[in-house]
Amino acid sequence: MSAPLRHRATAAPLVFPRTLAVGVLGAGRVGATLGAALAAAGHRVVGASGASGATRARLALLLPETPHLPAPAVARAATDLLIVAVPDDALAGVIADLAASGALRPGQVVAHTSGAHGLAVLAPAAEAGARPLALHPAMTFTGTPDDLSRLPGISYGVTAPAELRAFAARLVADLGGVPEWVGENDRPLYHAALAHGANHLVTLVNEAADRLRDAGVERPEKVLAPLLRAALENALRLGDDALTGPVSRGDAGTVRRHLDRLARTAPESVPAYLALARRTADRAVAVGRLRPAEAAVLRDVLDGIEVAA
Repeated sequence: MSAPLRHRATAAPLVFPRTLAVGVLGAGRVGATLGAALAAAGHRVVGASGASGATRARLALLLPETPHLPAPAVARAATDLLIVAVPDDALAGVIADLAASGALRPGQVVAHTSGAHGLAVLAPAAEAGARPLALHPAMTFTGTPDDLSRLPGISYGVTAPAELRAFAARLVADLGGVPEWVGENDRPLYHAALAHGANHLVTLVNEAADRLRDAGVERPEKVLAPLLRAALENALRLGDDALTGPVSRGDAGTVRRHLDRLARTAPESVPAYLALARRTADRAVAVGRLRPAEAAVLRDVLDGIEVAA
């Protein structure tokens, strides 16, 4: 179990300048975009770091006036807010190294952009007197200026100490977003939901496009775009009432023909089809779209398919 998170707190209200001195550690797609958005909101981005050629090109594109500095120098220059936008598994090591090097200062806000982590991963920064903040934008990024146009109105999964909530709300407002307050213990579930919805959606769409190509469709994106947009909009608006298709109708024969052909053409797609069909059947039964007797026949088909190892 992680040690309790401790940070130095005072009784006086926290006061931050209107214009923040901001640094970005790990200026990848997320970090560079948030840095550019904060600069557009009037804050000073005083330094950014990143080693790869792609990162340097991204900085030149999105933060052309920002000095490219080593990580400790960025942390020291970012006297008000340090944004740490590194991969989830690298975050703990980066924070520990910064704290050990003395690059962090008391009162400085250290905010990471990981959806999976909360405040515990920032414990070394808090021990150094910095103020911990988890600030995750619920958006997918490309690392281009187009990302900036997608920020207005998006949600940010925020975990913050009580005394930092007002600052976090102001920061999200400066980014044009809306805060969603997520408890420390709920961060993994919050992130799992987003990854399951967004990342797996990309895989699912590309699987569908590949199978259409197998069926001789030259431009699968043209076929899928209106269908998938309508399905997504209906799902967000109607929930499980948006379910359509052979599983929700109990068309076991159609599902069997799907699986027979997939097994011959693209056996790698069969496990995902089976898993999603079973879960779709469960949800369809739960909302009364599929009668239990029909679901039983359908499950017999799904359970009778042998999946190659």
